[in-house]
Amino acid sequence: MKKKHIFLVIIILLSIGVYFLLFYKDKNLKYIPENADVVVLVDVKKATRQYISSFLMHPSKWFEDSKKNKNKISISDSGLKIPDFLQVFHLNKTKISEWYTVLEIKDQAKFSAFLKNRQFVNDGKDGFKNDQLFIKIDGEKCMVGTSNLNFNIIGKPFSQKFRGQVLNADSFMNDGLGSISFISELRTQNFSIGLNDDEIEIKNELSSIDFESLISDLNKKTQFLNAELDSENIQKISSVFKENSSDSLLVNYLKMSAKLSEVTDTIISYGYDDQFNEIEKVSYQKIVQPDYEILLQSSNSNKTLEYFRRKKWMNEQNQFTAIPFQPNLISHNKDQISIRSTRKSVKLSDYKKQNYIFIKNNPLLYSSFKMLSNQFFKDIEYLFYGNKDQSYTVRIKFNKQKYPLILR
Repeated sequence: MKKKHIFLVIIILLSIGVYFLLFYKDKNLKYIPENADVVVLVDVKKATRQYISSFLMHPSKWFEDSKKNKNKISISDSGLKIPDFLQVFHLNKTKISEWYTVLEIKDQAKFSAFLKNRQFVNDGKDGFKNDQLFIKIDGEKCMVGTSNLNFNIIGKPFSQKFRGQVLNADSFMNDGLGSISFISELRTQNFSIGLNDDEIEIKNELSSIDFESLISDLNKKTQFLNAELDSENIQKISSVFKENSSDSLLVNYLKMSAKLSEVTDTIISYGYDDQFNEIEKVSYQKIVQPDYEILLQSSNSNKTLEYFRRKKWMNEQNQFTAIPFQPNLISHNKDQISIRSTRKSVKLSDYKKQNYIFIKNNPLLYSSFKMLSNQFFKDIEYLFYGNKDQSYTVRIKFNKQKYPLILR
């Protein structure tokens, strides 16, 4: 056989190997349960291709990776079978922080070594946990979750038919790196997940609005939080947090601005001296306190306030107690209700006549919320939610660094 023929055969075999390794996908979804209400899919092979492309574009990363701890077992050597589409789901009527996935175990010995290497400890029969994740082994499968409270209620997988179609990855995603889908009895809403150099962006299929100008304007402001929402968006967001109360509230518009500041809090306690006389002890501590104003437009402000009282969100001193940051004061007129912090006033931002939530990262958050003190949250620059007509966008913007997100 001539050398050029041998070379051609090698090229063909390599091309076939690359195709099956990086492009061919098994789109079957085996483990999405019938009681899931949110499903996140990640196209593992597309993510791998994006990683390889970024890795090749950043030669300095090659040498950094060679210096990493070789004793740490990687996911690829964990004994788990990683599907072409990673299936993460949230169960109906559970906390928003609880997410799960089901994976197949192809090598029990390797998987046991991986659990030990990653410092998982046995918390009962076939159960393991570390600081962040919980695992339950069920035969040749393992369930992984951010909680272990609902492993026993993960329902049976969907049948192969879903909404009149064969159930596969195409039921939930198009061309993105991933997708997030909200499942209800009436319909499924699919949103595409894109991963750029310094941001994660989630959009629905109908999204065509450019929010760049709005984001740029909001990012120039000093407020920690700015929001402006109509009744439809209030209802959608409250339903995500399982608080379907927007109809009872009679609120058809919300506007909010907030700043964070560090203040000195005085702590008074009492003790006794050597003669058992009561003495007052005064100490001080630094705490993070927001200054804010929330403006609500209501079709009937009296009924809205009555709803606050019934839910015990409002006390006799006209303070809004549903948020823990006190003191504040509620005032109202015919169709508006204002909830304003009394320590320091905050001016509401200009009216944009758009639906958005903009949260700007602030180092003061880390001292108040320990869960935000890890590096992932510290690297975030801002969070943005925007809606106009049928276009929905969520953006998580990270600080610009040496490497793109997929390499960090």
